[in-house]
This record gives sequence, structure tokens and C-alpha cells, in this order.
Amino acid sequence: MVGRRGLSALNLTFLGTASAQPSLTRNHSALALRLNSDVWLFDCGEATQHQIQKSKVKMGKIEKIFITHTHGDHIFGLLPLLASMLNGAGGTADGVEDPRTHMVQDSDNRPIEIYGPLGTRAYIRNGLKYTHTLLGAPYVVHELRFPSDPPDGDYTSLTLHASESPNGRNIPQTNGVWPDIYHDTIISVSAAPILHSVPCVGYVVSEAPVPGKMDPAKYIPELKRTKTSMSVMSRLQQGESVELADGTVLHGPPRRPGRKLVILGDTYDPSPIAELASSADLLVHEATNAHLPALDPNTKSEDTFESVEARTKSRGHSTPQMAGAFAAWIGARHLVLNHFSARYPGNDDVNPMTKTIMEAIARLAGEHYSGKITCARDFMSCDVEHV
Repeated sequence: MVGRRGLSALNLTFLGTASAQPSLTRNHSALALRLNSDVWLFDCGEATQHQIQKSKVKMGKIEKIFITHTHGDHIFGLLPLLASMLNGAGGTADGVEDPRTHMVQDSDNRPIEIYGPLGTRAYIRNGLKYTHTLLGAPYVVHELRFPSDPPDGDYTSLTLHASESPNGRNIPQTNGVWPDIYHDTIISVSAAPILHSVPCVGYVVSEAPVPGKMDPAKYIPELKRTKTSMSVMSRLQQGESVELADGTVLHGPPRRPGRKLVILGDTYDPSPIAELASSADLLVHEATNAHLPALDPNTKSEDTFESVEARTKSRGHSTPQMAGAFAAWIGARHLVLNHFSARYPGNDDVNPMTKTIMEAIARLAGEHYSGKITCARDFMSCDVEHV
């Protein structure tokens, strides 16, 4: 749970930025969001735990995991990560009982929370069952259910794993979205479907309103005149009103909107999330394929911008231009392009040619969007800033 004092840090670390197949410079999809000292993970492709070990992200700080869809490049790393995080082991010897088989009933630990579409729970249960994996701490799965999803009949043959909390929710849509699937006094998470080749989800992380910008010069003379303790400045900073000894009332600055972060899974059309995502401070949007005839030696002679877009959309994905158009539509302040084809290396911090290609991809997005554009690479970190 995020500390009650508010968020001083809202930071993203990209652990994997590849689409479909990894490369030497891009791992499968995973993104870590740091909220003060807590960490939330979005997607968990193969080898995510190795990426975490190479990064500054602390595995022990992960509290929640959000899965956008159940394609392997977004979920194959989940079981190994859970085994590492939750003290997993591969079964027991005959006649010897491991106390972890009674872990859920005996444990006082708050479970790791996992959110994802239908199939997330079954994938974890089956994977743990058939690998004979015991866990030393609990987890819970909350599924975001589409109206077309079948009822719980698909789980009747799956036994609840010893480490799985039975309190997992099946969350129905409300007016086509999943509002406030998690919330506390500081932060909330909502979700909406986005169009891909399989059911897919985009997530919106919203910070609660924060104190307005304080101008001490507006208050200090009045406090000194009435010999009021300067300690009331902290109350004014929070937007409260303070009555002075002579009856004068000082009003703190009005609170301003908190930060909003939008993290999309794979998509060729994220329009169902547009309303929730409006005025995002940072948007993470895939840009799987681009037409770069002067730079990409794999470009086919018959390719055009239109043919590449059509082919990309047919596979459920987006081009940089599509990402830029959506960023402009929702009024995002910063667009981070992600989920690149293996043909686009991710070592642009050291390779001049890679940097040239990434700059060209960013320019394509910029044809439809005038805000800040960044092309993600593995282990890149960026802060979500207040306006």
C-alpha cells in the first residue's frame, strides 16, 4: 500500500521493450512502476526476473502485478518470478510434508495481488500444479471479465493452489470499463479493453489531487502580524483554511490534479480507453512496426506507409503514426513508444545507427503529435512529472 503521505516518486523502469521475439538488446515485455518504495509490475514476459536482477528494481518490493493479456511474451515470466518472490520450491520428498502446503491458512502475509483478463488465474494454477511448485507466501488473482467471457465453469476442474488466496475477485465491466479496480487515498487504477488479436487491457494509474503551489509571501505577513505560529503553513499547504486571532481567514491554495499514467498492452485500436486516458501526463503505447525505407535493410520494395500500417493492424499492432495520433487525441503530455519489432535494436545509447533509427521512429509519431516523444529501451527509467 502506498504511504499515506503521498507520492514523492512516480517512476517507470522498462524491463523489456520487445514484441513477440526478444533480441540481444530487447527482452520480452515488462515495466516496473515505482511508487515511493513500492513497486507495481505491468506485464511479465520471459526472463523478467533476470531483468529485475540487472536493474535497480527491488524484487522484494513488488506488491502488485498487472497483466495486459495472456500472450506468452507478456506472461511467460510470471511463474518463475512468483517462485523467486514467494520462496518457491519444487515439491517434496515422499513421506515428508512441507509446511508450505498449509501456507495460506497459516500465513499472516498480505498476498501479492495479480490483475489480468480471463485465463490469468488458470495459467498460474496449472503452471504451479504441473511444475509441483510450492510457494512460501500467498498470492491472489483478480480477473477483469469481459461481457463475452464464460462463467466460472472453466475453473471447475482446477484445484485452488495451496498458496492462492480464495479471495480473488471476478471484476465485471461498468459502462464498458473497469473503474477503480484498486484504490486507496493516494492512488487508483482503472482499466479498459483495447483492441488486439486476443482480449487485451490497458491500465490507467491516477494520483489523487495534490496540494496546490504555495506562495509563502501571500501568508507570512499576516501570520507575523497576528503572531500566529508558522506551523499553520503546513495546513495551508494542504489547502485548508485557517482563522487568525483577529478573525481573518486565510485560504490555502486549491488542490490540483494528480499525475495520470496510461500503460497500454498490445493494440491496433485503443479507443475504448480514450476517455479514461484523457489528459495523461505519460502514455506508454506500442509501436511494433514502422516503414523506414532509407534505414531498414529489411524493407520490401513494394512496401509503403499504407501497406505497413495495414499489415501491422492485421496482426493486432500499431505503427508510430498510430501511437502519435492516439496521444494527440487524448491530450497526453509525454508519449513513450514501446514494444518494438526485433528488427529495431534497443542499444541506441551506445550505437549511432540504432539511435538514428529510433529518432526516425519518433519523427513518424511526431507527424501526428507535437508533445514529448521517447523511444523506450530496456532499463530506461523516467519520472512521471507534475504539470
